[in-house]
Amino acid sequence: MQTQKSPIYLKAITIRDINDMPSIKDEVKKDIILILRVTPLAQKDVEELRKIIEELYRYVRSTGGDIARLGEERVVVTPPSVKIWRESYDLK
Repeated sequence: MQTQKSPIYLKAITIRDINDMPSIKDEVKKDIILILRVTPLAQKDVEELRKIIEELYRYVRSTGGDIARLGEERVVVTPPSVKIWRESYDLK
């Protein structure tokens, strides 16, 4: 008999400023995979974007999740049950 697994959700969010952080952290707590679009904030304030990403990195790592850049415009955040493949992990 196959057990029913709960689905893993993926959500796209645009980061506009520091005020978006509480809702992003809430989504991380719900074990949702996030694709964060950073372009609008990068065009407005690169220093604020850097601070937000550093805070998010520390938070996500403290939960056991994973975070990585996805090209120039996006960041992907995963829950502890999902790991991001990196070239250094090449499993041959």
